[in-house]
Amino acid sequence: MLKQTKPLLLLAASLIALAGCGQTNTDSTQKGSDAGESQPSAVASASPSPSAADEEKPVEITFYYPVNVGGPLTKVIDEMASRFMDSHPNIKVNPVYTGNYGDNTVKIQAGVQAKQPPDVAVMMSTELYSMLDMNAIIPLDDFIAQDSEIQMDDFYEAFLEDTQTEDKTYSLPFQRSTIVMYYNKEMFKDAGLDPEKPPATWDELVSYAQKLNKDGHAGLEIPGNDDSYWMFQMLARQNATDPKQNIMSSDGKKAMFDTPENVEALQFWLDLSRKHKAMPEGVIDWATVPTDFIEGKTAMMMHTSGNLTNVKNNAKFEFGVAFPPARKQFGSPTGGGNLYIFKDTSPEKQAAAWEFAKYMTAPEQAAQFSSSSGYVGVRKSAYDTEAMKAYTAGFPQALVARDQLQYAFRELSTHNHGKVSTAITNQIQAALAGQIDAAGALKKAQEEADRALAPFNK
Repeated sequence: MLKQTKPLLLLAASLIALAGCGQTNTDSTQKGSDAGESQPSAVASASPSPSAADEEKPVEITFYYPVNVGGPLTKVIDEMASRFMDSHPNIKVNPVYTGNYGDNTVKIQAGVQAKQPPDVAVMMSTELYSMLDMNAIIPLDDFIAQDSEIQMDDFYEAFLEDTQTEDKTYSLPFQRSTIVMYYNKEMFKDAGLDPEKPPATWDELVSYAQKLNKDGHAGLEIPGNDDSYWMFQMLARQNATDPKQNIMSSDGKKAMFDTPENVEALQFWLDLSRKHKAMPEGVIDWATVPTDFIEGKTAMMMHTSGNLTNVKNNAKFEFGVAFPPARKQFGSPTGGGNLYIFKDTSPEKQAAAWEFAKYMTAPEQAAQFSSSSGYVGVRKSAYDTEAMKAYTAGFPQALVARDQLQYAFRELSTHNHGKVSTAITNQIQAALAGQIDAAGALKKAQEEADRALAPFNK
């Protein structure tokens, strides 16, 4: 199938180049159009004598991005898309802001089923197998092979891991993160702790959190509601004997939830509150945790590095960022979204979408997006740009998530991902709520995951 696409790609490139010879189109198509709306023709009609207006019309692509309209990153994305169009007058990009990641996925799935998908979209990296199961996305290998401007080895290996399966690449890393530990240096000083030496081991984490858990302040908070498997995955990797062990197989067909080491990891999470009294009991809300940290209600938190800019802009105290503490080794799953290009669109649109995805992940754009959002710059060369050097010199906390990539690994991603991730998330929450013990929770999660994945293991 890949070989058959090459003539189409060459045709698409030729058509785009031809369109680029004309002036920029002044069409005022609204950027917020829905996926279900009909899209303008990508190229001039096949009439023997196309008009000059047809020749000048740019290829128009729809770009889905997971943020609410008016959200903090809409301006950043609008500016990046605008600069892309300035340098690529033959392509018009319509950003569509689709809400949170869950809303985004639902809208994309509806578009795919209606044969009207977006042309390019940022989706969770965990949606790889779901999109393949729907036959919704195209592999990018032909584009990569024919494009000398893209160097895949410039992307961090930890981020490439979830773009690939069966020797094919299906997305480009864009909005990526790891879990990091944020800590309040002023609270450390008040508790007699060295603010330049955050806890580096599980034992130290317990000791520090106990000392900090006073005067109505929590010593530590770890969110346990939305996608709690992400935090569990971090603890499981830190406790794994094999530093490459993950809670699922590399082909997305098996889950490994209920191993003895994983039970120990979940038990440690439960013990932090019940046994060690180092953090609040129960399920702690994802959105509440950074708010509590910024307001000085908790001294330490485990959260996404994507919250870095939020904390930087709103915390009224000096704070540090560190690797989450290790037991047998450091470890954090990666998180965030990649850029996918969709089927059921024309070769011209797919070629234009590739140019856009390539631009958005280029070093200069990766540096700008990282410094604007707090997400990790996805390419090594992004950190060599003057913009990133200036940003990290004044804010070295931004380098922690980048430096942690040597210990980072793929987030939970399987076939039938919705059911598998729900199975583990629900059982972790039940354990945190005191409804089931660690071993029982992971046993139930394993049984549910096995049933969900059975059709893929025949």
